[in-house]
Amino acid sequence: MKLEAIVLAAGMGARLKSKNPKPLARIIHKPLIIYSLAALSKHPLVKGIILVVNAKNAQSIVKEIRKYRIRKIEKIVQGGRRRQDSVFNGIKAADKSTDLVLIHDAARPFIDKDTVTAVIKTAQNTGAAIVGVPVKATIKKLTGKFVVKATIEREGLWEIQTPQVFKKRLILNAYKKFGNADVTDDAMLVEKLGQRVSVVLGSYNNIKVTTPEDLILAQAIAKSLGNQKVSVERIVKLNAIR
Repeated sequence: MKLEAIVLAAGMGARLKSKNPKPLARIIHKPLIIYSLAALSKHPLVKGIILVVNAKNAQSIVKEIRKYRIRKIEKIVQGGRRRQDSVFNGIKAADKSTDLVLIHDAARPFIDKDTVTAVIKTAQNTGAAIVGVPVKATIKKLTGKFVVKATIEREGLWEIQTPQVFKKRLILNAYKKFGNADVTDDAMLVEKLGQRVSVVLGSYNNIKVTTPEDLILAQAIAKSLGNQKVSVERIVKLNAIR
């Protein structure tokens, strides 16, 4: 079963207030976009990557891809006015032989191999699978006057992330039928078809970088994950010496 990944990097990230477009904002010393591209490129179930960019950042992103030797980029396509337009452009660029498409926001740099594997395997069985985590915060619904109207019960509430994986025919049909609807993720369009969408437990590290505060948190997560990797490598080396 062939799977292609669609990585969305067409946004400029005005809310990030960075001197660089959001996909090129630096986390430690590496562009944000390289983190997820590297993870997907190394994953054995991902056969190719379709990268969605805009005209203003395309050349700079290609330069970074070459610098960091990201191998599985098959196509680079132009984004649309809305996120869902960009996704649709990516889906239409997928190969005819592709069975599954994985859709991921480049703004989420910290995806891990196990989560990617789990969401792909689940989508193979169910047709549609997304990643998420249980909501931890107290959620309140307000009136238009910023007065609490109700407190929402947290049980059963999940914060949904990417990647999201779908059978290509299913997500293509959803976009053709409901692509003009206002949605906040791709699964909403599949839900409109009446299709069941499965949820795979993700990670609280899988944040979406949108604001300057998110970028600060991303720096801390990157350092933490980097330290974990160094520690594991050191243990392996010490055991080898012994």
